[in-house]
Amino acid sequence: MNEHQPAQDQPASSTLKTLTTVGYLEGTSFLLLLCIAMPLKYMMGIPEGVKYIGMAHGVLFIAYIVILMGAANKIKMPIWAMPAGVMGSFLPFGPFIFDHLLKKSLSKN
Repeated sequence: MNEHQPAQDQPASSTLKTLTTVGYLEGTSFLLLLCIAMPLKYMMGIPEGVKYIGMAHGVLFIAYIVILMGAANKIKMPIWAMPAGVMGSFLPFGPFIFDHLLKKSLSKN
């Protein structure tokens, strides 16, 4: 345990770490889908990348939204965070930017 972090903040810290990890995985899978799998399918006729990366991205997207909803209550996110997190999951680099802004906002409190 961090000496500067009270014991009651440990579940919130764990929840934020889980949200960050799944958000980074979801964002990375989206970028792989957009930048590698889709060009392979439409420019080279190789559809397998979209099939597998698309499936992984779909699972990660659902997991991210579920974890985001749970985290919104556990870590007392600001009112803007839930819609921003959902909107960010639809944009390239969105989860990375959202994570940065959320952590910046939470550190002010």
